[in-house]
Amino acid sequence: MKSKFFFVLLIVAALMVAVVGCGGEKPAEQGEGGGQQAAETTTITAAGSTSVQPLSEELAKAFMAKNENVVVNVQGGGSSQGVKAAAEGVAEIGAASRNLKEKEEAFGLTVHQVALDGIAIVVNPANEALSDLTLDQVKQIFAGEVTNWKDVGGIDGEIRVVTRESGSGTRGAFEDMVMGDETKIFDKAITQNSNGGVRTAVANDEVAIGYVSFGYINDEVKSIYIEGVEATMDNVLNGSYKVSRPFNYLTDGEPQGATKDFIDFVLSSEGQEIVAKDYIPVK
Repeated sequence: MKSKFFFVLLIVAALMVAVVGCGGEKPAEQGEGGGQQAAETTTITAAGSTSVQPLSEELAKAFMAKNENVVVNVQGGGSSQGVKAAAEGVAEIGAASRNLKEKEEAFGLTVHQVALDGIAIVVNPANEALSDLTLDQVKQIFAGEVTNWKDVGGIDGEIRVVTRESGSGTRGAFEDMVMGDETKIFDKAITQNSNGGVRTAVANDEVAIGYVSFGYINDEVKSIYIEGVEATMDNVLNGSYKVSRPFNYLTDGEPQGATKDFIDFVLSSEGQEIVAKDYIPVK
């Protein structure tokens, strides 16, 4: 009798162990490949200048290849929108292809200069006679005061001015460095909403003139010397080419987490090598 009772106790104990074993911590969920589920993905957004956008996309691609759990979402919108996005917390990083304006400095944003860029004055390659302009001549052309190429050493033909939209960082930098506070780009200028759009418009019009970021110079257009100085990266660095500007990332305070990691990567030797392909590195 005792042995029978002891046998029953053994069965009950075995059942209790089995129940306890089933009620413990759940195992890690399995992914499609049978392994543990990947760590949670972090997404950061860099939004703003369309001039900075192509560079940011290349940097983001390289960074994400090394950090599989981070997604860097790159958006355009213009420098003013980049400042606003960073200040309002809509984006972790605001991109601006100019320095902050006095009223924008009140937002208290932290500025990270990631590259330097020159702005090239470009014409159609068919305008063969034209090779050099002074800053004052460029100013007069974009103000609508000089309207025929022959008056500045070019072909005999009407000058068609191509400019960027209001709020563009490229336009803002051009206005600051060329037009000044008192002179405006005249209202008959053709407006394009990107550097690529300006380049295409000039490439398709023998009497057009526009301005683009250095990264958009190619054989479709001809960049003009400004006061005898060629639009090159070396000439921006040595200070002889005057139409140049910074590429800035803006953050609301000091960056943290994945945002800091991305900016650190951009400013690292690897990131600056990517910058150097089309722009001027700051490190």
